[in-house]
Amino acid sequence: MPHKHFFMPAEWAEHHQTWMLWPQRPDNWRLGGKPAQAAFARVARAIAEFEPVTVGVNADQYENACNRLEHDNIRVVEMASDDAWVRDTGPTFVVNHEGEVAGMDWQFNAWGGLNGGLYFPWQRDDQVARKILQIEKLRRIRTEGFILEGGAIHVDGEGTLITTEECLLNPNRNPHLDRSAIEAELCHHLGVSCIIWLPEGLYNDETDGHVDNFCCFIRPGEVLLAWTDDEQDPNYRRCQAAYKVLSESRDARGRSLVIHLMPIPSPIYATAEECEGVDAVDGSQPRDPGIRLAGSYINFLIVNGGIIAPAFDVPEDLAAEEILRQLFPDRRVVMLPGREILLGGGNIHCITQQQPAPITAGRFA
Repeated sequence: MPHKHFFMPAEWAEHHQTWMLWPQRPDNWRLGGKPAQAAFARVARAIAEFEPVTVGVNADQYENACNRLEHDNIRVVEMASDDAWVRDTGPTFVVNHEGEVAGMDWQFNAWGGLNGGLYFPWQRDDQVARKILQIEKLRRIRTEGFILEGGAIHVDGEGTLITTEECLLNPNRNPHLDRSAIEAELCHHLGVSCIIWLPEGLYNDETDGHVDNFCCFIRPGEVLLAWTDDEQDPNYRRCQAAYKVLSESRDARGRSLVIHLMPIPSPIYATAEECEGVDAVDGSQPRDPGIRLAGSYINFLIVNGGIIAPAFDVPEDLAAEEILRQLFPDRRVVMLPGREILLGGGNIHCITQQQPAPITAGRFA
């Protein structure tokens, strides 16, 4: 079905609502997901102060979630899923100037399938986008044969997309497609014309370097990049390489990029006790206190009038909050505890998916 008039709006464009999924997978979330559920509920309530939230929940957790998420601006719907990463399993929403909103339903293989993927099976996750679009009665554009996760891309809403080679060129996603073929898919489906390829994402990011944990657009022509000055940090080389690409790039409108830097939090590790609370299941991502977690302040969500960002109870939290306040002077910055979500492999941006409002006459994304 042709959809050349659709494009993916920037995250700062007006939202209709935000989607989330309820965590409960015991081989990923410790103690049956109870600490994660408290953290997710806190995120949902924070977003609900700015815009509506819908949370999809497996049947056996429906009543618990309804009670924990009770709020005038939060809707709970029964929706089976394998895990709670709606950024990657939910639809990537696109809009056109005729007021239509549709959704890209990317094929999903749990970040690598049987070649490095994080769990098996994943078929219920691959159905999440379809379910969300059916609930909202929106056109679904399925990309059978093209695997992508929503966290692997960021756009400026004006024709530019940013991603990482580490993720999109990984042979565990689309081994039958080369870089130019992947670019063609992105341009066709998301209405972009310029793709900026960063070499890698954050060190030890189990998604194979999703860009949404490393670098994002904050407005057209401006990006925010995770950064360290510590040459001994394994992220140092990654940050330097990304900075070089960004500084030499032009966006779809020919602009050089203004690059803002966001400190990476001090190294964060799970405790032995936290790891012991996770079920040990063959084929699932192991949890080990010796593995550095991919903590990042870039993993925030822009909502209507606000910024919902993670904090980690480390010295860099205050600097990160101040940077966000300076970069988003017209939005209220809300910092929330992000450690529990990080223990599961991501953060606030990973567990949310914004649904844009339709473009109406006189308003453009």
